[in-house]
Amino acid sequence: MITAEMVKSLREKTGAGMMECKKALSESGGDMEKAVEHLRQKGLATAQKKAARTASQGLIGSYIHMDRIGVMAEVNCETDFVARTDDFRGLVKDLAMHIAAATPIYISREEVPQAVIEKEMEIYKAQVAGKPGHVIEKIVQGKLEKYFEEVCLMDQIFVKDPDGKQKIKDLVTEKIAKVGENIVVRRFTRYALGETAK
Repeated sequence: MITAEMVKSLREKTGAGMMECKKALSESGGDMEKAVEHLRQKGLATAQKKAARTASQGLIGSYIHMDRIGVMAEVNCETDFVARTDDFRGLVKDLAMHIAAATPIYISREEVPQAVIEKEMEIYKAQVAGKPGHVIEKIVQGKLEKYFEEVCLMDQIFVKDPDGKQKIKDLVTEKIAKVGENIVVRRFTRYALGETAK
């Protein structure tokens, strides 16, 4: 039996609509974790359909932390209407705050220059020299994945996620599913007081 309390709880967790939450709970037999997974997969499918659409509206958000760290981030959506919603504004603010805290270098792993990836792989191979070839390959891939999670915004765990599981790409995907438009993190700049320019 799906109760109103269960629907409310799932809605608070995911931000999905009431009917979607009820349907997800019904399809998962009342299992909250399965319902969350179902909604995430549905959101991902929706997001993938919208990814090809042009996002040229949006906001430039900023965040200043204790007058020592400053971030400006441009996040785009498809319409000015969505750009003015509290949901979208909240996302831009959260992203700017996350960038201040997590210090990403790139937006996504596709932006990481091949030369940087090759250099990282060289370092990892040197660290595990002497092990069998197939083991080295596995370890190097694992370390490279960890590197992407550290330096790529979309692969980082969202600093405000209490469970420490939700990646930024999942957060963006959920918002795409909720607002019904493509959302793209276009660029960001992070300043730290006393930092020298690279």
